[in-house]
Amino acid sequence: MADRKPHYAAALEQLYKRYNKREYVHPDPLEFLYRFDDVRDRELAGLVAASLAYGNVRQILKSVDKTLAAMGKSPRRYVEKTPAKTLLSDFSSFKHRFTTGAEMAALLNNAAAAVKKYGSLHACALEHHAQGGGGRGAALRGLAAELRPGAPTLIPDPQASSALKRLNLYFRWMVRSDNVDPGGWDGLPPSALLVPLDTHMHRIARMLCLTARNPADMKTAVEITSAFAAYAPEDPVKYDFCLTRFGINDAFDKDALAGCFKR
Repeated sequence: MADRKPHYAAALEQLYKRYNKREYVHPDPLEFLYRFDDVRDRELAGLVAASLAYGNVRQILKSVDKTLAAMGKSPRRYVEKTPAKTLLSDFSSFKHRFTTGAEMAALLNNAAAAVKKYGSLHACALEHHAQGGGGRGAALRGLAAELRPGAPTLIPDPQASSALKRLNLYFRWMVRSDNVDPGGWDGLPPSALLVPLDTHMHRIARMLCLTARNPADMKTAVEITSAFAAYAPEDPVKYDFCLTRFGINDAFDKDALAGCFKR
């Protein structure tokens, strides 16, 4: 793990206060979660948005919007009331890169089964968090195992070495609550989250010497999360959104980001 640098703490807090705002969210699938005040709907909308968050951002937003439109005003009611055969019919023409309509139908059917078994996806995650001793990633791996059958392009294998970026993104959205992340899963502590490691965060973390590892895998995600925990132990993914804007948004000056961390 990288050594704690005192001047990094002030720089991270300054970036958080300046950029962790909703005005910097678009274009990001996170924006779809703001439509839903009821956490029971939001957790399902978030699952759809996060699971489709791969590929071109414009196509991501289009696919998420199409899926949520088919689910109506209440995603929770839709998955509870819609039989598996109807799900297949509703998404028969759906396609998002490698993901087929059959996979989306499987994901929503698995979500319905989890909701029926546990009461909500939140309760499902809490159960697996407890079973895993409250460690980082336990809830995520357990929920992934419940949701993955028949939907391998939407839910990566939780036992593989992948960083599980999309699932970690989903957990960040649902567990944290601030100007950007809407939250709702109050039973899970932010300290149990892992950084959603994509190419942008990986590049920035290497630049800041938070990791020296080349592969963007789970081991690297854990290492970067531990490095951030030196600055925000109760909320180690706090700085994810504001830092990744510098990789996602061309209007953000990447050279200026590096300058923020110089003594």
